Amino acid sequence: MRWFEILPLVLLALIVFGPKRLPEIGSSIGKTIREFQKSIREVTNGIQEPEIGPAKPAAATPPALPPTDASAPAESAPAEPVSAASSARPGGQ
Repeated sequence: MRWFEILPLVLLALIVFGPKRLPEIGSSIGKTIREFQKSIREVTNGIQEPEIGPAKPAAATPPALPPTDASAPAESAPAEPVSAASSARPGGQ
């Protein structure tokens, strides 16, 4: 905007609000714009670089498994018993 575009707006604001309140309004508008820019900057930085907070404790590592002997047969878990209802075929066969 050029000065001749801004001048009517300034004159209108001067008439509506008066010369005593105009600096207060300008100051509050400036503070609002600064806070808005600050919050936008924080959100943008939060997306790009996550906040580094206090260090989280390391997750406990599971105990190491004992070495297996390749020549020994692998141990398997005992099989669960199969009930008669689950082994029946559909259709009564």
